[in-house]
Amino acid sequence: MTVDIVIIGGGPAGLAAAIAAKEAGADHILILERDKELGGILNQCIHNGFGLHTFHEELTGPEYAERFIRKVKELQVPYMLETIVVSVGKDKTVTAMNREKGLFKIEAGAVILAMGCRERARGALNIPGYRPAGIYSAGTAQRYVNMEGRMPGKEVVILGSGDIGLIMARRMTLEGAKVKLVAEIMPYSGGLKRNIVQCLDDYGIPLKLNHTVIDIKGKERVESVTVAQVDENRKPVPGTEEEISCDTLLLSCGLIPENELSKEVGILMNPVTAGPVVNESLETSEAGIFACGNVLHVHDLVDYVSGEARTAGEKAAAYVKGKLPEPKGETVTVAAESGVRYTVPSKLEPARMEEEQVVRFRVDNIYRNAYIGVYFNDQCVKKIRRPMLAPGEMEQVKLRKADIEQYGGLQKITLKVES
Repeated sequence: MTVDIVIIGGGPAGLAAAIAAKEAGADHILILERDKELGGILNQCIHNGFGLHTFHEELTGPEYAERFIRKVKELQVPYMLETIVVSVGKDKTVTAMNREKGLFKIEAGAVILAMGCRERARGALNIPGYRPAGIYSAGTAQRYVNMEGRMPGKEVVILGSGDIGLIMARRMTLEGAKVKLVAEIMPYSGGLKRNIVQCLDDYGIPLKLNHTVIDIKGKERVESVTVAQVDENRKPVPGTEEEISCDTLLLSCGLIPENELSKEVGILMNPVTAGPVVNESLETSEAGIFACGNVLHVHDLVDYVSGEARTAGEKAAAYVKGKLPEPKGETVTVAAESGVRYTVPSKLEPARMEEEQVVRFRVDNIYRNAYIGVYFNDQCVKKIRRPMLAPGEMEQVKLRKADIEQYGGLQKITLKVES
């Protein structure tokens, strides 16, 4: 089988990339999705808050996904469900398998990686105790409640204040469970401010920062957990232990981009994001292989995923049609320093840029009344005031191609947090 573009993943990133690639003139596109339906994680996100940027109205996750699924079907973009991608070759040959075809190969002109991310499991957290029933990732609990009609438990402690954990605190409360508290090891929440207000504050659920779970009691079923304060090195402080009775522990301790396929093909990875290093076209270190969405870096809003995926789809279409300018080697590094954790993209080739380039990034702490400093080489060219910067909220700056081209000898653009 030969196609122009293979898109791995039929979630919000894959769907938006497929639509953009088709509208940009790519004729033969194929979406490969391992689940039994398109839409990805949005299918279990029945709360609202999606689509404010994309559609200028508030939608639930399934409603947001349905708009993209409907468009994919209107454009007659083919897709395969319950299909597992086994490997991607440097020559952009994709090996996949499903029940109908068995093991098969697809020769592609370009590949878009849109595999999303997974939750960090208990094993990565080193919590002592047995392995009783009642310990779930927040995403698993969300699927049980919203899609399968199953309640994980009645008395709940949540470890980690990522957005899924915050949303599940509210969801479990609405379903009649008692959420005792949300414990967060960091001195700040990993979720959006609006989710802290709407999911915790509005329901009187306490958020304990600088706290973690240090023990789990119960052999057959969770009976209680021990929560303790941590010091600046994230080590438990003796004497601060508190035992809290519960039958359920939900883990919301971060998301990890699904990049096993990316690593196997030899794509250069960013150790901070755990996603591929990409250029202004969202092209990885392997020519013709693009990445977008949570496989690239974890987003806070699906609207940003869709926008980013459109870029990947358009650039992949340009690549297969021979309209993406050839690399000239005149690369400008985009660096993160002084409070900025990472940037996407991390390199630019001015000749291939659009007139305006969005650079997305996250900060490493909470900063109030701060500035984002943009430096060309060592010269500050822009300062953007921000009343509040927080790790849970993705930020962005826009760079103009004309400014970059006019600056002679530009080798490095640096983003910094400044007071």
